[in-house]
Amino acid sequence: MQSASPASPPPLPVQQPLEVGHRFESAGRTITEGDIVNFACLSGDFNRLHVDHEYASATPFGQRIAHGLLVLSVLSGLTTQSSGYRQLEPYVLALIDIHCRFPKPTFIGDTIVVRVTVAEKTGQYRPGKDKVVFRREAINQRGEVVVQADFAMILRSMEGAA
Repeated sequence: MQSASPASPPPLPVQQPLEVGHRFESAGRTITEGDIVNFACLSGDFNRLHVDHEYASATPFGQRIAHGLLVLSVLSGLTTQSSGYRQLEPYVLALIDIHCRFPKPTFIGDTIVVRVTVAEKTGQYRPGKDKVVFRREAINQRGEVVVQADFAMILRSMEGAA
């Protein structure tokens, strides 16, 4: 006998249409050695800066660093688990572009949170659809931005959602 899967909670109501400057944050997550090893295995990226303690200790970083794409992936996951994103999720139609940079390294043991800010909005980009650029920043426990990524997305228009 199959049991019914639990129903997803209904999306939180969006209080008003998105505007440039709208902001929300995620919970935190600590980057572990296991994350780095698993990502190296998944991606095939065994760059010694990530996986070789002796090699990395002789670099300007002084220790191993997390893969930038690992931290970008964690940034994405933390964003989609946040209550701010859950409010938007019923409107999200597509991701169409990402621009990212990695201004600081992420080390094993660093805890990151994600701050998401609406950086640009083009209303009626297509009929009934808006283009919104979300600036997502992964910020470590020292207050440093370690990843900054602009995610351009197509959303169903939220006009009249208030």
